[in-house]
Amino acid sequence: MSPNDSGPVVTCDGQGVDPAARIRYRGETVVRASLRTVWTLQTDVERWPTWHAPVTSVERLDTGDLRAGSAFRWTTPVPETPASPATTLVITSTVEQLTPHRCIRWSGPGTGDGLRIDRGVHVWTFAEVPGGVLVRTEETWTGDQVEADVQTSTAYLGYGLDAWLADLTTAAEKAENR
Repeated sequence: MSPNDSGPVVTCDGQGVDPAARIRYRGETVVRASLRTVWTLQTDVERWPTWHAPVTSVERLDTGDLRAGSAFRWTTPVPETPASPATTLVITSTVEQLTPHRCIRWSGPGTGDGLRIDRGVHVWTFAEVPGGVLVRTEETWTGDQVEADVQTSTAYLGYGLDAWLADLTTAAEKAENR
C-alpha cells in the first residue's frame, strides 16, 4: 500500500501514529484465521521470532499479560543504506493503548551502530470480516537521521511492514489448519 494512501486512519482507542512524522507507511491484509489466533500471535511478543524471521530476539521488560504500560526490547537486522551501515536495530517499545482483540499501539526508539530512530509509533487494528480478520497497520518514524532520506527510510519501513503482514498471515493460517 502506498505510504501516502488516503485510506482509513489506523487508530487504537482514538490514538494513531505521529501526525507530524514525515516517514509513514500503512498496510492491510485479510487473514483467513480466527480473531483469537491472529490476536494471540501478534500480542505474544516473546514468540515473534518463531514466526517472523526479521525479529531475532524479544525480551519482555515486565510480566503478565501484554497491556498498556508493558514494555519489550526486540532486535532486527537492518541492511546497509546510503545513510547507515548494516546493523542490528535494538527497539524498546512501550504499549500505549491496548484493547483486547481490537487494537494495540506501541512506541519507542530504535538504535543500532550508526543508526537511530528517535521515535517510532506503531498501530495495529483487527476486525472480523467474512472469511477472516482484517488486519490494518500504520507506523511512523521520526529523527534527524532517518528524516535525512525520507524516501529510503519510507521504503525500508514499507518493506518491513509488508513482510510482517505476510508472516502474520502465514503463521495464523498455518495455526488454524493444524
